[in-house]
This record gives sequence, structure tokens and C-alpha cells, in this order.
Amino acid sequence: MSVPFYDENLYILNMKNDAEAKGAQISFILERLNATNADSIPPSSVLKQLALAIDSGRKCKSMKDLLASTGGSSPIRERTSLSLVKSLVIRDKEGKFTSELGDDEKVFLLLHSLFDSEGNFLRRNVDSSLESLCLHRDIRAAPPKSFLVKLSEVIGSFKSLQKMALLWRKIVEELRRLWSEELYIPGIPLDEIPDLNCCLLYQQFEVINCCLSRKRRRILTTESLELVLSEESDLSKDVVTSRGISYAKVGTGELILRLGADCPAGNLTMLETGEPVYAPITQEGPLLTEDLIKETEELVLRTGSVGAGCSQLLSDMQAFKAANPGCILEDFVRWHSPPDWTGNEPGDESIEYPNGCHSSSARGQLSSRMLKEGLLTILVGLINCC
Repeated sequence: MSVPFYDENLYILNMKNDAEAKGAQISFILERLNATNADSIPPSSVLKQLALAIDSGRKCKSMKDLLASTGGSSPIRERTSLSLVKSLVIRDKEGKFTSELGDDEKVFLLLHSLFDSEGNFLRRNVDSSLESLCLHRDIRAAPPKSFLVKLSEVIGSFKSLQKMALLWRKIVEELRRLWSEELYIPGIPLDEIPDLNCCLLYQQFEVINCCLSRKRRRILTTESLELVLSEESDLSKDVVTSRGISYAKVGTGELILRLGADCPAGNLTMLETGEPVYAPITQEGPLLTEDLIKETEELVLRTGSVGAGCSQLLSDMQAFKAANPGCILEDFVRWHSPPDWTGNEPGDESIEYPNGCHSSSARGQLSSRMLKEGLLTILVGLINCC
């Protein structure tokens, strides 16, 4: 009679073989992509598959529609309508598509390679000539070595629309994880405004990374400001000034702490107090992709509203006043828009503002453009709100 026995070495071997079998499909894709000549462009089959997927995707309103699409290997079959029974059947098939894409271990292997922060996956040699470097801008694509190009090549390697949609859903989940953990998307600039010469999706990836960089800067700036305020309250003005914290003397002779001052603005001095003008740390402008810029332009044309521009200008004014206690409107104009401040000429007369100030001083005056009633009223209104 035979007696069953446990062989640890045999068990380990079987586990290893099983793991290799599970990862065979994704491993084949990874090997095929990594084996691609670094000097060549992606194969035409990948480009064709992406083009077909785009054409088919335009007929669907969401990723669920793509996943519910019928058809095995071809992504171009058109889905006309879905009855309740058909929807239930296709929903049941979604699990099968997931298994076709691979289990969690396989997908993790693919995502790990794609989101490699060192950029070793699908590394290609790009021609450094000017024409090659500008090609992606001419066709409004993404830079050759970017994350989006690698993602496109991976998705284009799948043979069915369902698998492409399932992988994209996994990609979105990973992007959400990176965002929640405040981690950058690899292969995307860390702190640049959206490049309007690239495709829209690449611009959106740039916004994500730039927002993370701005958040980190804001935290550091807030901590720095809190430290300055705590030191200012604990130490005498003479001690604090010696440690690099700056004060400005106002008309009454009182010393006022400069808040958010970055550096001296050249040789500019305030007209009324003679104190040096400091450039403030201003609020960063909004991050707008191409579609949002068009929406903003359409809103302005339709309503005549320039609220967003005024809001940014008000923020700059507030930052300037905090960094330069005792300043006046002319000081802000001289720093913010130097061409709008001109030297005095003989015979120039002072023009009174709506708030009782004057347009000229012994050192110069506002330009004719600034003295237009509408623009001047806006500026005076904003300076009164600061």
C-alpha cells in the first residue's frame, strides 16, 4: 500500500511553475516591448490598434460602455443597443475579461514596470536633432520619452478593446493612488505649467504633478511664515532684523514687519516713505489646460466678465502691500507694470484719482493707458479692497 508523503522541494517547484504560468501572458508582453529596438519607433500594429480604439471610443460615453462592447479581437465592432438581459450577460463576462488580462500579480508586474520612477521601461534613443525634438509639438503629441508615450505603446499591444479598457481602468486606479499619496507621475515634468503644444491628456498629467509641487511649496511657505511671526513676537526688532527679517518705516515713523517679501525690487524706493520696494511672493496663477482656456475665453466673450483676471491682480496687490508697508498705488504700478510709469515732463499736471490721490509726483506719473477711466477705477477699487 502506498503512503502519501510531503516533499518540500517538490512543493516549491510546483509553486514556482504555477507562478511562472500565471505571469506568462504579461511577461510575454513585457519581453516583447523591452526587446524592441531602442532606435526604432513603435510597430505600426500598435499605432493601428490605438487608432481603431480611438475611433471606437468616440461612440461610447464611458469606460463601462467600452467594457460592455461585444467582439473578441477587433475593437471596431459597433455596439448599437443593449437590452437588460444582454447587459447582465456582458456584466458576467467582465470577470472573464479580467482573467484574460491577468490576475493581480500579472497586472502589478505590468504597472510596476510602467510606473518605474527611474524610467528604465521602454527606454528609447531619441534623435537629438532640432526637427526630431519639435516633431511631437508639430503633431500635438507627447514628448518621446514621456510616461504617456510608454502607456500608449503598452495599451496598443493588447489585441482587444476590452483588455485595453481594463488596463486603462487599472492605470486610473494607480494614478488616483499616486495622487492620494502625493507622489509624482514618472516621466512627466514635476513643476511646469501645461504645454499647450502637446496633447490634452499630457497637459492634464502635467497639471497633476504641478499641483503636487505647488502644495509642497505652500506647506513650506506657511511653515516659514509661522516661524517668522513667532520669532517676531518673541524677540526685539533689532534682534529679528539682524536675523534677516525685514521691516519698513511708514510715514508715522513706526517700523512695520514686511510679510511675504522675497527680495529687493532693484533700486525702486517707495514714493512717500523712501523705503526700498521689495518684490512679494505672489500667488501662483491658475493651471489651465487647452480646453479650460477655451472655456474661459468663451465665458469672457459671452458675459464680458474678467473676474478671474481681477482676482489675480487683487492677489498681487495684497501681496505687494504686505511686503511693502506704507506703499501707494503708484508704487505697485512701478513694480507690476514699469511701462505704465513715465517720467515727469515740464507742464505736466497732476490728475486726481477717485480716492483723492494724484496721478503724478516729483518722480513721475502714470501713463495715458493707466489713466483711462475704466482701468483706473478698477485699480483704485482693488487697492481699496486690499
